[in-house]
Amino acid sequence: MTGLPSILFGSHIDSVPNGGNFDGPLGSLAAIEVVRILDAHDVRTQHPLEVVVWANEEGVAYGKPLFGSRATAGQIFEGELDEVWNGVRKADAVRAIGGDPDRITAARRVEASFHCYIELHIEQGGTLDRTQIPVGIVEGIVTIDRYEATVTGLANHAGTTAMTDRRDALVAASHLTLAVNEIVRDQAGRHVGTVGRQDVVPNAPNVVPGVVRQTIELRDLSSATLVRLAAAIRERARRIAELTGCEIAITPLSHNEGAAASPAVRRVIGDAADRLALSSHSLPSGAGHDAQSMASLGPIGMIFVPSVGGISHSPRELTSWEHCGIGADVLLQAVLGADVSDILA
Repeated sequence: MTGLPSILFGSHIDSVPNGGNFDGPLGSLAAIEVVRILDAHDVRTQHPLEVVVWANEEGVAYGKPLFGSRATAGQIFEGELDEVWNGVRKADAVRAIGGDPDRITAARRVEASFHCYIELHIEQGGTLDRTQIPVGIVEGIVTIDRYEATVTGLANHAGTTAMTDRRDALVAASHLTLAVNEIVRDQAGRHVGTVGRQDVVPNAPNVVPGVVRQTIELRDLSSATLVRLAAAIRERARRIAELTGCEIAITPLSHNEGAAASPAVRRVIGDAADRLALSSHSLPSGAGHDAQSMASLGPIGMIFVPSVGGISHSPRELTSWEHCGIGADVLLQAVLGADVSDILA
């Protein structure tokens, strides 16, 4: 052993309901294959190599993403292991898969304890597929701000309440949904906004809706842009409330800070693509990844390969075997390149 910090690389293995086969497993299996290939050819690196396979990156269970990598980064929230999902405490869920929730802090790494972290992942968007470029070099991972909008009107009889007398929460929520789309589209940039979940109360065909709760999610590399978008949405919500006679309260649900990729690791990935005579393209990641947890501890970089049709989180998610192989080749070359490079955060 050289005493040098290790190079970490890998991805996650969990999925979303009705998800695909490539989101996460590609990077995890490719990392294992890289180590297998190096061992088969008796390659000895200066830095130790560590393959990581993260759990619950998606956060479908318990509603908080990046659980495994956050544990490693020391970012588990107070009381998080006591949270309940589908009747099961998170601590008991960890125990059920062979973990020890009482020793979760033992997984924590300290800052600068690794040389760099590299993750191979499918793009999950359509940029690489559309441009027919096989390798994406990730500039950074977007910040994600999520809010809940609670729209309160007045539940009333659908047959006897005149249209002029209605305080229809669903109508107000629909205006707000369209406003989010309009505000996000009207400002130039690569940010996105989504109203992805909506709960209507009492959700009956013969009752004017009294309450609607819906999520508003905003994503961009720039946190300042997200603050401006949220302020514009709040102002529009105020005007919608006046128009419809409803009340609209918008409260923060979560803030997942983005992460910039290390320029040095980006160069290592670019050099790896060049050595393989592969064209590459720099782009942001609109999805969250375990790499952003690792960015709090040291330099990170990500390799993207094309998603056919830009489809992900779907059974139709597909990356060609050729591009899977290309991604693994670039990961191998990037690990070797990082081993002989001075990486600075």
